Amino acid sequence: MKRIALFLATNLAIIIVLSISLRLLGFERILDDQGVDLNLNSLLLFAAVFGFGGSFISLALSKWMAKKTTGAQIISQAANPTEHWLLETVRAQATQAGIGMPEVAIFPSSEVNAFATGANRNKALVAVSSGLLNNMSKDEAEAVLAHEVSHVANGDMITLSLIQGVVNTFVIFLSRVIGHLVDRMVFKVERGHGPAFWITTIIAEIVLGILASIIVMWFSRKREFRADAGGAQLAGSHKMIAALKRLQANQAGRSELPDQLTAFGISGIRRSRFGKLFLTHPPLEERIAALEQSMLRR
Repeated sequence: MKRIALFLATNLAIIIVLSISLRLLGFERILDDQGVDLNLNSLLLFAAVFGFGGSFISLALSKWMAKKTTGAQIISQAANPTEHWLLETVRAQATQAGIGMPEVAIFPSSEVNAFATGANRNKALVAVSSGLLNNMSKDEAEAVLAHEVSHVANGDMITLSLIQGVVNTFVIFLSRVIGHLVDRMVFKVERGHGPAFWITTIIAEIVLGILASIIVMWFSRKREFRADAGGAQLAGSHKMIAALKRLQANQAGRSELPDQLTAFGISGIRRSRFGKLFLTHPPLEERIAALEQSMLRR
């Protein structure tokens, strides 16, 4: 899988667009206290509005983006036995998990994968690839669906948005503080902001954004273990383990899910030791081991 989820890419794009728009309109003047020093209270408010705003707009667009980028076709009425089985399986699991019936979709891909997304746990989207349906048994596919339904029931998309909003806020706040300090202390600009402020701010945003993504990816990996446990409760531990082993056998070191949806998919790939910091999913062997240990403790 690619290291940056589509959700994060959409979120970043929204922040950049909003930032440029407000800068052109002159709203960033509230960050400069009489042209001499930063008004930290105003800056923090500004950063929070941008940080959480971008994150929640990304969340609101998540279902629409998922459908557009994957070509997912919603099953409104079953056209064959497979679609009927998908609808009824998700319906039963959603009832068991205590959430509303999600939209169910199939997206064209030879990869064995699935994802769940949506701003509302009672109006979510659960989608599976055609490759998953062609390469997994019904028991294994049932476990994958249970994993995705568990993501929805756990509110992972909403919680991820909150965490992303927090890290966005600190990235925006700190990058402007760093830019301001460089402008004043290094380039000796006494009033307003010179080019150094904007250049330093952009560089700081990129660097801090990369560091912040490590926090978001760590959270994503933790939620995968919880979704596996939830999938085991809904479909059975043996089915969940079998599904993960099937993913392991089919893993080819890549994923056709778009970047935005990587964090909400079922699979993952190996990376170097440093690259593991940016993984949205723990290695499959660790997830399998966690479920097997859980079974032994019962």
